[in-house]
Amino acid sequence: MRGTPTGMLSPHPLGAALPAVYADDDFAQRFVEGLDVVLAPLFHVLDCLESYFTPALAPEDFVDWLTTWVGTELDGTEALSTRRRAVATAVSLHRVRGTRLGLSEAVHLAFGTRPEITESGGATWSARPLGPFPGFPHPGLRVTLRVHDPAATDPHRLHAVVAAARPAHLPFTVEVTTPRPPDAHPAPTPGPTPGPMPQATSEGT
Repeated sequence: MRGTPTGMLSPHPLGAALPAVYADDDFAQRFVEGLDVVLAPLFHVLDCLESYFTPALAPEDFVDWLTTWVGTELDGTEALSTRRRAVATAVSLHRVRGTRLGLSEAVHLAFGTRPEITESGGATWSARPLGPFPGFPHPGLRVTLRVHDPAATDPHRLHAVVAAARPAHLPFTVEVTTPRPPDAHPAPTPGPTPGPMPQATSEGT
């Protein structure tokens, strides 16, 4: 329920709709002015109803309400521009939920940085039967977020976002660390591996 904004005028004041005998009645006019204060927000919302459901135009408090309607992965501390974008892109994100693309988009929306994702799955084809299976036999997912100030990024928040956007029931680990040097190249890895994680790291299943 939205509160009553201060100083909002009604586009349809009740005093003008009273019978003519009350037009100069000071008490009657002041009495219905109190009702105008209550009705003014309703008139303004109805006149601008379409804007309330347009993420770029909706009032900030209504944007927060919309984020709960469309199931965004936000905790309410994000910037207003991020919350508006989350509402606007919610449908497209739900379409790819549980995929590598959907996970990358969810993390990017929450933190403004694209993550590195390493997964155990794979896909291939073979012209002969009984070809080798793609991927790795043990399922796993590792999400690494590289930011300039890892201490300013909450790894538990990253854990929650990944837990909500990952493929269902897939074990995963997350890590928040610093960017690689410009001349560094990622070392090849056989897939997500369990074990102790560096500082600012959270694990989950």
